Amino acid sequence: MNDTVKGNPNDQTKAGSERPVTAVIVGAGHRSLIYASYARRHPGSFRITGVVDPDPERRQRTAEAFRLPPEACFESVGQLTAGPRIADAAINGTMDRLHVETTLPLLAAGYDVLLEKPIATTEEQLRELYVKAQECGRIVMICHVLRYAPFYREIRKRIAAGDIGEIVNIQTAEHVSYHHMAASYIRGKWNSQEKCQSSMLMAKCCHDLDILTWMTGGLRPLRVGSFGSLMQFKAERAPEGSGERCLADCRIEADCAYSARKHYIEQKRWGFYVWENQHLGVKLTEEEKLESLRTTNPYGRCVWRCDNDVVDHQSVMVEFENGSTATHNMIGATSRPCRTIHIIGTRGEIQGVLEDGSFVVRHPDPRAGHQYSEEKVTVDVTGDSHGGGDLLLVEDFVRVLRGERASISSTRLEQSIYGHEIGFAAERSRTGHATVELAY
Repeated sequence: MNDTVKGNPNDQTKAGSERPVTAVIVGAGHRSLIYASYARRHPGSFRITGVVDPDPERRQRTAEAFRLPPEACFESVGQLTAGPRIADAAINGTMDRLHVETTLPLLAAGYDVLLEKPIATTEEQLRELYVKAQECGRIVMICHVLRYAPFYREIRKRIAAGDIGEIVNIQTAEHVSYHHMAASYIRGKWNSQEKCQSSMLMAKCCHDLDILTWMTGGLRPLRVGSFGSLMQFKAERAPEGSGERCLADCRIEADCAYSARKHYIEQKRWGFYVWENQHLGVKLTEEEKLESLRTTNPYGRCVWRCDNDVVDHQSVMVEFENGSTATHNMIGATSRPCRTIHIIGTRGEIQGVLEDGSFVVRHPDPRAGHQYSEEKVTVDVTGDSHGGGDLLLVEDFVRVLRGERASISSTRLEQSIYGHEIGFAAERSRTGHATVELAY
């Protein structure tokens, strides 16, 4: 087994920068394994030394993937923290409702934490985590990976350099594609606030709300208003001929845009959610998949006849402490998935679409025959939904744990709270039909 890490892990890595930063995976799900994959690409900088997961198959397969001995595999965080510390940090990719519950003992045991978003499911939990991190002197970085996407990072640099002056207004939108909406927020794990304890806005768009506050340079949000509802995906909107399950009793499956066969068999989308432990190498035959969708698999249900209760569209309005404003629109079940941004400043504006891999910077041009000048900025972009930010986030986490300076994208807990405050306030506004004033 790997040598136990003793003392302050930050001091260890500062003093011995030649050794890799070590981490234990807490919750061996799809997102955790993406972050952990940095260790395979950069073994000299990052190494996985343990795994915590209640599912024995996940533990075993993760152990095999990272060559972990049996004594480095744990069923629970309690079991991990009962013994000596085995890593500098933890990658916490548990479900939303477990984030704070599992992070608090990790901090007390001396682990720094890379924590999947959303940070918490209530404002009280958020404050409790912040206080605990301060008390323990630990680093908590949040997986707000959009800050690390080259698209947003370059926009933030332009704003910091004063290219468009002082921000007056920010407009962002996330269009959640029909197949993503179905897999995650209608059929899937985030379809019910009662079960998941996160609203759809927080589960899907805390990234975007974080972008709003990050672009302002950390201005405090003062007032929030929000509207939204579950409009489309409910039983009374079900088309004639639809059934309970796509492949069991639906007469219109062949022509339905939400056919489970089309999404998960023919197009092979979202397999890491639909097929248990596929992200760890578990393989099913096509007939096994079809039988699963016909019978017990929740992803085989009709999208109009599920137990979903989260919204399918929501709009948020924000006023910041300096009088600037922002809006964010989340629209579910769109044809094309995309994130858009338009920032208007006192001396110019920036506008772009993440998936296009470019944005434009405009400035007024009052010369005769002109109206404005425009510069197109093209950035590197990958095919993943986070614009290439996932592993850049881990790279920054490793750098911070080595005692090096964080990048402009840094997602330290204390730098990530305002976006969550907006999200919690937006839900209070939406359900209470009133503007919410934030108190600090």
